[in-house]
Amino acid sequence: MAYEVTLITGDGTGPELAEAARKCVDATGVKINWDEQEAGVDIMEKVGTPLPDSVMESVRRTRCALKAPITTPVGTGFRSINVHLRQELGLFACIRPCKYYPGVRSYFSEVGVDIVIVRENTEDLYAGVEFEAGKPETSQLIEFINSLPSDKKIKTSGEETGVSIKPMSVSGTQRIVRCAFEYARKNGRKKVTAVHKANIMKFSDGLYLKTATEVAKEFPDIEFEERIVDNMCMQLVQKPELYDVLVLPNLYGDILSDLGAGLVGGLGMAPGENLGPDGAVFEATHGSAPKYKGLNKVNPTALILSGMLMLRHLGETDAADRLEKAVADVIAEGKDVTYDLKPHRDDPTAVGTQEMAAAICAKLGG
Repeated sequence: MAYEVTLITGDGTGPELAEAARKCVDATGVKINWDEQEAGVDIMEKVGTPLPDSVMESVRRTRCALKAPITTPVGTGFRSINVHLRQELGLFACIRPCKYYPGVRSYFSEVGVDIVIVRENTEDLYAGVEFEAGKPETSQLIEFINSLPSDKKIKTSGEETGVSIKPMSVSGTQRIVRCAFEYARKNGRKKVTAVHKANIMKFSDGLYLKTATEVAKEFPDIEFEERIVDNMCMQLVQKPELYDVLVLPNLYGDILSDLGAGLVGGLGMAPGENLGPDGAVFEATHGSAPKYKGLNKVNPTALILSGMLMLRHLGETDAADRLEKAVADVIAEGKDVTYDLKPHRDDPTAVGTQEMAAAICAKLGG
């Protein structure tokens, strides 16, 4: 039987990347019924919303989506379409492998970086509990905080002060840390590192660290350690080979995902998966790059590798392995690759998005 998968084509360069990724996934021989859905600024011009109800209905039905990049429009009710999707669908975990493939330009090409960042998606500062400067409710909140029996006060007025609330829960932390350990165990990883700022934020990050330490006891076969987030950034630049799976609260996970992508050649090499109890959405880490729209220029690797992660999620391990090998072989050969994967970005032998995808399909025999 064929798998039912939603293909969200996105906007900007999204549609051409979606086409490239779909071709490569299909070339593995796995049968997929693609339900193509539009989201982003292009469809917004037609129907008045960047995220039509049909998109959510499709993903809830298929419980699996491959999503091309989407631009978050300015001046709409969506703080971020990506964040909205994760919150509405209960996708609490964002897993972003950062793996070096020979042939990619990187300062760390001799190190062989292969780390996985597991980011909590629903809590922390990205929960969106914010209060705008100049609003009456902001002044009320500040007055309430300052009335509490504590020496911690907000010393500026609500007229000039914005406030963001950072919720961190035991249950949310347990869920994401267990996810990291289960991923490590399933994929033969040896160590999980919890990243935090508990030395300063003792009641939010402190709770996160305490809870993570307790969860780690459930997985005695996996090594556990903790790192303060600023030190973790330095460690990743100095000696990334010492790290394996990192588990982080939302904001730190977002920042370190890009740092990790930089170690292995940039966002064009960075796939991702968002997991929840009722479904999964697979997406490239990078944005929609609207200035390159329709130019058949951008690197499709991140979305193709996201398709590879999707195949693993569906249990098609052999197909996923073959797709990853095909991508790695094309990059290592260095012939049929986009400009950013050439030794020099102005190399006239660089190929386009679809041509690179075709070379990957050819490796698969498709």
